[in-house]
Amino acid sequence: MLLGLDVTVLYLVLPSLVTDLDPSGTQTLWIMDAYGFLIAGFLITMGTLGDRIGRRRLLLIGAAAFGVASVIAAYSTSAELLIAARGLLGVAGATLMPSTLALIGTLFTVARERALAIGVWATMFALGMAAGPVVGGALLAHWWWGSAFLVAVPVVLVLLIAGPLVLPEYRAPTSHRIDLLSVALSLASILPLVYAVKHAATGDLDAWTGLALVVGGVAGVVFVRRQLALPSPLLDVRLFADRALSAALAVLLVGLMGVGGVMFLVTQYLQLVEGYSPMVAGIWMGPPALAMLVAAIAAPVLARRLPPGTVMAGTLAISLVGYGLLALVGPGSPVVVVAGFALVYLGLGAIAALGTDLVVGAAPPERAGSAAALSETVQELGIAVGVALLGSLTTVVYRAAMPGETTAAESLSAAVAERAPAPVLERASAAFTTGLNVSAVTAGGVIAVATVFCTLALRRVRPLDAEPDVARSG
Repeated sequence: MLLGLDVTVLYLVLPSLVTDLDPSGTQTLWIMDAYGFLIAGFLITMGTLGDRIGRRRLLLIGAAAFGVASVIAAYSTSAELLIAARGLLGVAGATLMPSTLALIGTLFTVARERALAIGVWATMFALGMAAGPVVGGALLAHWWWGSAFLVAVPVVLVLLIAGPLVLPEYRAPTSHRIDLLSVALSLASILPLVYAVKHAATGDLDAWTGLALVVGGVAGVVFVRRQLALPSPLLDVRLFADRALSAALAVLLVGLMGVGGVMFLVTQYLQLVEGYSPMVAGIWMGPPALAMLVAAIAAPVLARRLPPGTVMAGTLAISLVGYGLLALVGPGSPVVVVAGFALVYLGLGAIAALGTDLVVGAAPPERAGSAAALSETVQELGIAVGVALLGSLTTVVYRAAMPGETTAAESLSAAVAERAPAPVLERASAAFTTGLNVSAVTAGGVIAVATVFCTLALRRVRPLDAEPDVARSG
């Protein structure tokens, strides 16, 4: 939940932070993006490192680093120091995500219990993201912008005290040294890809974006070839031979693309079209978070009797109703927008719980951390790609509907920031909502294909009550 909170808490804090530190435009982007970049880049490395040095040990080391970096960020006196602190938060965050998920596999060896625990785990991250603007607003009402980072400190202290008492330790029986060249190649493949996707989302389709895609692709190919040649790889790419694991990763990738893109547009709709503050918009996101919580807990219960693929496909089919609602809304329909997104989030709850469980459960116990990191990396990329694709599609539709304008033709946020006349704002809001409609139709079509794929590709996975009461060996 803390990690999810850190993703969105800056949405409301950023204006105060900019006024105080006076960063340049580029520095502002790095303050926002350094955290996500480095989490995505280091997930695979940290997942494997936890398997080798101990998952609890890595969790506690990462938590301590997260707490220290949070204090540095809170009391930063310059943009450069804050960017460095956000980068350290990203590296530390990359140790926490796979460690917690892999430890769930150690704590819960009964398949149905593990799936339920993963459902709760996934929901906490989504709740943290939804709570970010609300928490940020509440803190700014009483303290300075740095207080948003200090929220982590008491959580970290509780973990450091209670962790050694209640959490089991696990490390792979045979441990090898981390291949540093593989670490460098993984960073060289993931970081440029995430960079290119994020810049594509803002319309920066320049030569640097293309170069980043090429560098990331080439490094990715070299990385895979090296992993196949190593006796103890950083990432065991042979795990992809497991059909359930590969299919689950594909569903997670596509599902998160739809959810990530639509979430980006819905939050903009609530703030720019309806005029809500980030804090109020965060409160409106409460019902979707509750829907995800219900699905993430109910899906593993249903999967005790029904095949997980059937449950995942069923909830994805229900989410299509949500995409349909979003395809029909207009300005002045916040209830319908939130209801539609709640159904979209319902589908996410099921695939996040059961899909992640299939990935972690398909790996041998000594590779659970690596598999957990793989699942998290795919989901991070899915969200980034979804924001880029659906955000760009909405922008194209918006600009086509706003010919002859100046600032307002660029984006709805620009029109709002420049305090455009009321008639122009009405046209801009309608144009943005049309872009949301088109994006919802596009995402819904992709999710419909994913629903069919999920049904067919996972049809042989047995209900959880039929699984042996140990982690699957792959």
